[in-house]
Amino acid sequence: MGRNRKKIYIYYTLIFAILFVLVSNEVQAAPSVSAQRAILMDGETGRVLYEKDANTKSRIASITKIMTAIIAIESGKMDEKVTVSSNASGTEGSSLYLKAGEKIKLEDLVYGLMLRSGNDSAVAIAESVGGSLEGFVYLMNKKASEIGMVNTHFSNPHGLDDHEDHYSTAYDMALLTKYAMENDVYKEISGTKVHKAPNPDEVWDRKWKNKNRLLTELYKYSTGGKTGYTKRAKRTLVSTASKDGEHLIAVTLNASDDWNDHIGMFEYGFKQFDYKTVLEKGLIKDFDDEFYSGKVYVKRNVTMSLNDDEEESVRIEYKMLKPDKEWSRAEKVPEVVGKAVIYLDDKEMDSLPVFYKVETGKKEKKSWWKFWESSMETFLGVRQDG
Repeated sequence: MGRNRKKIYIYYTLIFAILFVLVSNEVQAAPSVSAQRAILMDGETGRVLYEKDANTKSRIASITKIMTAIIAIESGKMDEKVTVSSNASGTEGSSLYLKAGEKIKLEDLVYGLMLRSGNDSAVAIAESVGGSLEGFVYLMNKKASEIGMVNTHFSNPHGLDDHEDHYSTAYDMALLTKYAMENDVYKEISGTKVHKAPNPDEVWDRKWKNKNRLLTELYKYSTGGKTGYTKRAKRTLVSTASKDGEHLIAVTLNASDDWNDHIGMFEYGFKQFDYKTVLEKGLIKDFDDEFYSGKVYVKRNVTMSLNDDEEESVRIEYKMLKPDKEWSRAEKVPEVVGKAVIYLDDKEMDSLPVFYKVETGKKEKKSWWKFWESSMETFLGVRQDG
């Protein structure tokens, strides 16, 4: 009897162990990262999927150049030639080895900036697009404010440790990357593995290979990013990845093992979260209010990045205008009559305007009849002018 009990005990222990492994595979623990500060953000919705001290101001090194790149791209001058100044060619640190007086397309400077992290390129871009370093830094901070980077201040276009008031956060850099990745030119440059540019002093072209090893060799879902390092900031990295239509952004600041940090965060995000449409574009179905029922709509889908356990925690609250007595005529109803607010648990995740659908069928029919009535009266000479 004792021997049978032992067998039963071993049997159930094995079953429990198997179930534990299966559950563990389904519900992956949040990633462990070497970085002092990190974030994983959904690139479509902006939802934060994982964070570690993501709002603390920090030195950011060359990931600064994401801002430099997007401002250059948005300037509309990518096809113009830039004359490299002696100030630019003499910039310390990582370099494209530009020569004072040479002329190079702004587009090639941006490729060199992003792929090889050229500090000389950053200064050449800034002087050309901003008129001066100071002018360009003004544009950088203006753009940061527009994007909502509330804990960021730029003092140079490259990220070198020459200013104490040059800083950002993991969260703000993810916001910047989300914004930049909406630009097709930036997306293409960021995801380029090798770029060739004319070399004025040689018979062969310059050839720049991207320093982002996630993109070039380590992670098949990588779509781009920017590396960074200074003695004071240590290793910084921004990267993007896409899998099965899901787009993620990862940022690490002061990380000893950043490549694996990013792979771990991406794998966590892809495994645990999927895009779910929580409100469909078009007529809002089953609207409770009698006045608005069947007559209100939204102009876009609301999609959220959710895990399976969160779907039931999503709720939509409609905040509508109180119908006015003058609204007995449909054309008197305002175009926007309220907003839909989407919550996950008690946290607001999104909101969008609710529009009123004016019934135009009868009005169009009347106008069509009036047109023919008027035409016939004119033809028969019934109408009198004056």
